Amino acid sequence: MTSHPTDLQDTATGPAGQLRPREPASPWHRRIRVRALLVSAPVVLMAVVTVADLLTPDWLHVAPVLAAVPVLAAVLLPYWATAVLAFAVPVTAGLLQWEGRSYGHPDAVVTLGSLSVVGLTSLIACSLRQRRERQLRQVRSVAETTQRALMHPLPRRIDSLALSGVYLPAESEARIGGDFYEALRTPYGTRILIGDVRGKGLPAVGATASLLSAFRELAYGEPSLTRAAEQLDAHAQRHIDALDGVPDPGTSQGRDAGALFTERFATALLVEFPTDASVARIVHCGHPEPYVVHAGEVRPCEPGSPGAPLGLGDLLEAELAAQTVPFGPGDRLVLYTDGFIEARDRRGRFHDLADQVRAHAGRPLEAMVAALRRDLLRHVRGDLGDDAALLALERLP
Repeated sequence: MTSHPTDLQDTATGPAGQLRPREPASPWHRRIRVRALLVSAPVVLMAVVTVADLLTPDWLHVAPVLAAVPVLAAVLLPYWATAVLAFAVPVTAGLLQWEGRSYGHPDAVVTLGSLSVVGLTSLIACSLRQRRERQLRQVRSVAETTQRALMHPLPRRIDSLALSGVYLPAESEARIGGDFYEALRTPYGTRILIGDVRGKGLPAVGATASLLSAFRELAYGEPSLTRAAEQLDAHAQRHIDALDGVPDPGTSQGRDAGALFTERFATALLVEFPTDASVARIVHCGHPEPYVVHAGEVRPCEPGSPGAPLGLGDLLEAELAAQTVPFGPGDRLVLYTDGFIEARDRRGRFHDLADQVRAHAGRPLEAMVAALRRDLLRHVRGDLGDDAALLALERLP
């Protein structure tokens, strides 16, 4: 089964300078290490507080700090471990009071009572946390299934084209967003769609599903790529019109047309690689221009007459036209969504995708895509503000 595009592995240099996949650590060993760290944190804290209380003078009581142990356990450990520590904390505090000859004093009784209340509260909090985690696992499972249904696993090769892609949702737990791509072998050659739906959440997912379904039908049935783009735009407009007047989930009012056209359009690129010519035909629908890599040189493929985003064709009245560019053996085409170029670091600087493509253009295709993914996550320090998708293609000899 083809691996999912978001599961790209980092690469490392092997013998004779060749790139090979870096061997990942065993999942079993990783789980053991993580579990050991989680278990050790509250236990170490309890040991440190106990030793500190034994070493300090009788007038200084450190035992109340033990209240942090069950709280920390409720955040990190399962219910049974939290229960054990919640019981062990007042017992340990009582033994420390006995050793310090303060057991039975009013302040000591208050301390034991407080530790018992904190322990019970931690048990309740741990139970709620585990329930939410089970719900989150179910949601993630549904999201992963939905993503596989919407965005089919990307093939590594179609005819003479090698493909590699990456998809990064802004909400890491959601696993799906408004960016999308598709690659199909058709009677007219290999056809590619990459796009970005305006908006977030379930409405964006619904628009993505609608556009991908329409493209899969049009790619096989429409000989003209330009005509396919026009019909895809008409489909997007029908999708918008179908939502007109639908009650907004947050209010009892229907959505107005202005809000719809603001939230429901999609930028897109349609690309066709005919089987009888070493060219690529590109139809721009308001989408960022792709990069062409030829003989180590990276240049943007700027359209002569960019079209309107899907869903806005009748408003902007921009004619769609196919741009033909040479695409011979060894050439690469890098398609992406605006999440790869509008991502900002903590200083507000945009991510320079063109420079990163130049830096990694000499690497194998999958290694280049993996490096571009790492560069983006490093630039934003793992905090994406928008979905990001990238698809790279190479013409094989």
